[in-house]
Amino acid sequence: MTAQTQHVWITRAQPGAAATARRLRARGFEPWVKPLLKVRPLAVSLPDLTAFGSLAFTSANGVRAFAALTAARDLPVMAVGLATARAARRAGFQRVQSADGDVETLARTLNQATWSRDKPILHVSASEPSGDLAGSLARTGLRAETLKVYETIPVLPSKDSLDRLGDLDFVLIHSARAAKVLADVLARRPCPNLKVLGISEAALAPLTHTPLALRAPAPLPLELALVSLLEDVS
Repeated sequence: MTAQTQHVWITRAQPGAAATARRLRARGFEPWVKPLLKVRPLAVSLPDLTAFGSLAFTSANGVRAFAALTAARDLPVMAVGLATARAARRAGFQRVQSADGDVETLARTLNQATWSRDKPILHVSASEPSGDLAGSLARTGLRAETLKVYETIPVLPSKDSLDRLGDLDFVLIHSARAAKVLADVLARRPCPNLKVLGISEAALAPLTHTPLALRAPAPLPLELALVSLLEDVS
C-alpha cells in the first residue's frame, strides 16, 4: 500500500459495516462508514421447524433475523460463507458448516451433504434474495422452501455526504442491492474518479454503465478476498 492514507467508503448495512471498518483500520486504511442499505426484520410466522432437516443461510442478516424469531437451535446449518457461519455460531447453532462461496456454491455443498436429503431444507433469506437457492437445489433433486425474514431498505446519502465523494479513493460493494443504490446516486452526482471494488461480479452488475476509474470484483466472494484486492490495487 502507498504511504498516503486511502479513504474507503463502506456501503454495506450495519452491523457488518462496523466489522469491515475495523478490518480496514487494522490494515492502515481510513474507512468512511455510510451504509446505502438498512436492514429491517419482517413480521413472519415460522413454519413447523420439525418438518425440515436443515437450515441454509445466505447472509448474517438472515441468521440474526431468524434467531430473533425462535429459540430453536437444533437444526444443522449450512452457511454461504465464513461471516454467515460465524454469525450462526454466535447465535447458538452448534452444527454449522460454511460453503465458502456464493449461492451456487452453497447449492453444490448442500447437494453433497449427507444430511440434506432426509427432509426439506429451509432457506432463510431476504425479501429479495440475491440468487435462487431453492431453484438451484430443486435442479439437483433436493427439496427446499424459502422463508423471507428481512428486507434491505435504501439509505440515500445526505448532501454533506455527497460533497465528500471527491475525497474518497475507493468504494466497497457487498451486494447488488447496494450497487443499485450507488448507481442511482452516481447518476445524479457523477464521480468518475471513484474506484469501486465488489465482493463479486454479480454484486457489481448494476454499476456496469456507471463512469468509474476502476470497477473490479474480488477473486472469491469473501470479504477477506475483497480486502486483499483493496490492498493490491491501492
